[in-house]
Amino acid sequence: MTEGKIVQWLKKPGDRVERGESVLVVESDKADMDVESFQEGFLAVVLVEAGGTAPVGDTIGLIAESEAEIAEVQAKARAAGPAAAAPVVAPSAPAPAPAPVAAAAPAPVAAAAPAPVAVPAVAVPAMVVAPADGRVVATPRAKKLAAQLGVALEGLRGNGPNGRIQAEDVERAAGRAVSVPRVAEGSAPATVAASGGNGVAGAAAAPAGEAFGRPGETVAFNTLQQAVNRNMVASLAVPCFHVGYTITTDKLDALYKQVKAKGVTMTALLAKAVGVTLARHPQVNAACGEGGMTYPQAVNVAVAVAMEDGGLITPVLPEADRTDLYSLSRTWADLVKRARAKQLKPEEYSTGTFTLSNLGMFGVDRFDAILPPGTGAILAVAASRPTVIAGKDGAIRVGSQMQVNLTCDHRVIYGAHAAAFLKDLAQLIETNPESLTL
Repeated sequence: MTEGKIVQWLKKPGDRVERGESVLVVESDKADMDVESFQEGFLAVVLVEAGGTAPVGDTIGLIAESEAEIAEVQAKARAAGPAAAAPVVAPSAPAPAPAPVAAAAPAPVAAAAPAPVAVPAVAVPAMVVAPADGRVVATPRAKKLAAQLGVALEGLRGNGPNGRIQAEDVERAAGRAVSVPRVAEGSAPATVAASGGNGVAGAAAAPAGEAFGRPGETVAFNTLQQAVNRNMVASLAVPCFHVGYTITTDKLDALYKQVKAKGVTMTALLAKAVGVTLARHPQVNAACGEGGMTYPQAVNVAVAVAMEDGGLITPVLPEADRTDLYSLSRTWADLVKRARAKQLKPEEYSTGTFTLSNLGMFGVDRFDAILPPGTGAILAVAASRPTVIAGKDGAIRVGSQMQVNLTCDHRVIYGAHAAAFLKDLAQLIETNPESLTL
């Protein structure tokens, strides 16, 4: 993270700030985080208003130690020029010296002498505090939908972080079915069959984050999209190759039907199968580091999730090979919910050792996935479809099959490693998926 966007100030100039109390919400690359004060005082000056961005380390506000000091802090800020001082609310009492609010690493806001409010370099959501000034905070998509559907945002209860209004909140208020899927990749079955199988009937909705702009518009990348863009460009420097495999899913489909009622998702099943297989193929779980090949201590399967406002994030299922299937499913449900609210901790989206990308829910036949930086491989999972299958004895039957495609860093993984991994994964899914429930 090199800069942070100010989502909203939870305090106004003149408001008292307690130690450890949230002062503002900052949007980092992949999460929203509350910025807390290191000590008590009074917010004197806001230098970067909501909607603005500031590099890590820059001053974004000033905190005074006492109410009597607020006026002097504001006077000094005004004297420093328009770039240093934003509109402020004048206090009732005059005063002496302040404290700056900077945009820096982990914890923000100090108050002894001039105390700066800082933008943390890593997004770690703290306690959630609703804005006290009655301002409406909504995502860009929600604002556009509200204008299109004639929904007043004032008074609408949002389900996002700090009560932020999401697109689905607007659709519910308009009496429409929520059309934006909670997750565009990884949360739904791998099949798009007419009915049954391990998928959902009918065509899937378009991924979240699409159609933000109107024809002729140019829409700036948001913070998350910029982070994704940087990662994708970085991946171009990696020598990658792709290996595909066809897996028959009849037994996996049958197992999914049995465990679905217990809260098990297809994502959890696939992540578990991948985790168990990776434990037997540590080379595919490895990555290229500065000193050579790095072999992680755990098998942490990250799953690509498309966000409502664009971009994607990869919540991580830690120790997927050792965690039981039902716990894995509960963890996944929680991760998806908090990912949409941009409330994941850094370790919950940045510690994956292998990535799973599932576009099968959209009926995709096959696709190549781009390798995320810092990992050695990513598996692209397409839809499982009814297919005519010829047996070794020449007999023909109809069964369900899906295409998977492994993208690998050739500095760490060779073709033989990838082929052996996919062969074992297919054997597990085709012959003994029931073992995933043990």
